[in-house]
Amino acid sequence: MASIEIDEEVYEALQVPDGERSQTMKEELAVSLYARDVLSFGKARTLAELSTREFQALLGEREIPRHYTETELAEDLDYAE
Repeated sequence: MASIEIDEEVYEALQVPDGERSQTMKEELAVSLYARDVLSFGKARTLAELSTREFQALLGEREIPRHYTETELAEDLDYAE
């Protein structure tokens, strides 16, 4: 597991309750990296520690389109059969 160091002053300045800061940072990083096409949906969802449905909802709230490749479509069609 890797960790990221965040200046304590910056971390304390987050406008979220203490108990939600770590999760909020993970979600923000995951959404940002997914939006920039740096992480796949699955890896970003894992980083955010959210279910598929929860991460889809988060992307929807942020109006970030889902990157849906032909490979993912083929996998979904195989699964549906």
